[in-house]
Amino acid sequence: MMGCWILNESLSFLLVLSWLGVNLYLFIDTFYWYEEEESFLYTRVILGSTLAWARASAVCLNFNCMLILLPVSRNLISFLRGTSTCCRGPWVRQLDKNLKFHKLVAYGIAINAIHGGRTKERKKSIRLMCNVTSSTIAIHIVAHLCNLEGYHSSQSEEAEGLQAALSKLGDNPNESYLNPIRTFHTNTVTELLTTIAGVTGLMMSLALILILTSSTEFIRRVSYELFWYTHHVFIIFFISLAIHGAGRIVRGQTPESLLLHNVTFCRDHYAEWQTVVQCPAPQFSGKEPSAWKWVLGPVVLYACERIIRFWRFQQEVVITKVVSHPSGVLELHMKKRNFKMAPGQYVLIQCPSISSLEWHPFTLTSAPQEDFFSVHIRTAGDWTEALCKAFGAEGQALRELRSLPRLAVDGPFGAALTDVSHYPVSVCIAAGIGVTPFAALLKSIWYRCCESQTQLKLRKVYFYWICRDPKAFEWFADLLLSLETRLSERGRTHFLSYHIFLTGWDENQAIHIALHWNDDTDVITGLKQKTFYGRPNWNHEFQKIAYHHPSCNIGVFFCGPKALSKTLQRMCCLYSSADPRGVHFYYHKESF
Repeated sequence: MMGCWILNESLSFLLVLSWLGVNLYLFIDTFYWYEEEESFLYTRVILGSTLAWARASAVCLNFNCMLILLPVSRNLISFLRGTSTCCRGPWVRQLDKNLKFHKLVAYGIAINAIHGGRTKERKKSIRLMCNVTSSTIAIHIVAHLCNLEGYHSSQSEEAEGLQAALSKLGDNPNESYLNPIRTFHTNTVTELLTTIAGVTGLMMSLALILILTSSTEFIRRVSYELFWYTHHVFIIFFISLAIHGAGRIVRGQTPESLLLHNVTFCRDHYAEWQTVVQCPAPQFSGKEPSAWKWVLGPVVLYACERIIRFWRFQQEVVITKVVSHPSGVLELHMKKRNFKMAPGQYVLIQCPSISSLEWHPFTLTSAPQEDFFSVHIRTAGDWTEALCKAFGAEGQALRELRSLPRLAVDGPFGAALTDVSHYPVSVCIAAGIGVTPFAALLKSIWYRCCESQTQLKLRKVYFYWICRDPKAFEWFADLLLSLETRLSERGRTHFLSYHIFLTGWDENQAIHIALHWNDDTDVITGLKQKTFYGRPNWNHEFQKIAYHHPSCNIGVFFCGPKALSKTLQRMCCLYSSADPRGVHFYYHKESF
């Protein structure tokens, strides 16, 4: 098991470790810089260590905001998948995990967005909160609350010594202030909400809360539309991030002032400032904002993604055929100028008459050799239900093609299944509507078999389909029957081994199945290969495949529910050999 994990996940582990390492380095390096930098010595007198905690976490926040948009730049991922470096070996499996990395970076933003630390002795409650924060999880928001309280407390009558002297700077002409809160009677909440940093910080916090809470699996399943719309609050988040530092609240001593004002000597002679030559009044200025420099490149890249999507939105999509299948499945055939695809790819579809903002991913079910591209859409939410109604697929007469609503198509984009042909042996496993990605793959194989001169690296395909509704087999059985017939004519029946499992049936169906059990073809699908009833024994299936291919790299491709995905991933590890010369299963999961 450990050997398999190292084989399949070692590169992922190293990449995550590198990401953590960079975050740790940035945090520690920035923290110590602010703790030791001479220009911030007087700032530390008022704020203590919370200055370093806030600034260190801010740098990590900027770093993760720089990364967060890259994994969801679909055209970039597709481009990388097509390059010679990334289209083979373990690197392509990292591209398949782009959404996992996106979520990981989002968690990094959430943690750093609330990074903080401890302050020097102030009011007891604030001091306790800051000390607890620093000893557990340092939080940026808490750190700035501590900073705000530090500024406020240093203006109180209890403040004395150097701290009080620094807070009073700016009251006289030709002095620059260090403390943005000018009197003890200033309301800190009002001060917070009337500054650029306070307003943008609040907006970023609210946007982050909305995005994270609506991104849970439960919300995505119950209301994908809610997830889609709230996710676009990221625009407000990035705009707020770019201008967050424009207020320059955190101030340090200017380089010119450091040359004239020797802090090592003058900090102990604050009562003599402006009376001795060595100690003129120190001058301060805010730190120049830098967040925009971190995110400018990825934001421009993502903006290009959206421009490309808008350009594709303007392109005409011609709907050539509409088919309503049982089990609430709608099949659409379409044409679009200069549309080129590969098996296993997917597209994003928008129907402006339903929603002018929502784009939904669907796997292509046609082969590249066909003169159209197609998708199969199952009713599984408000948007898909509205689309099926718009096309007259819910018990209504199908509408004339000329009267159908307009569709926009963005893509195609690369996905895990495009790598099926890169292995000598591939195992394709689908559950329910998850069979759609494999339709294009099997069609492409069928066309390639018709081309006598085509040489495939792929020598064997094992196909498994688990479905609970017998009616769902209707549209896919015809494809399997054509493929079965063609391979038999070519003498290559060994090339495809398919296994169909039916997990749901009623008593009448069971009687009908029993009466026709001895027929030459299956009573459900009409295929020579009989349908299995119940769920597969994956231990038996993987053991059998491993036995027939003892020294082979085998790709396992899956599209379906998470629970079965975990089982298959465990099977891949269990039946992969620790010997580099033995059989190895490489797991790929389809994700959008």
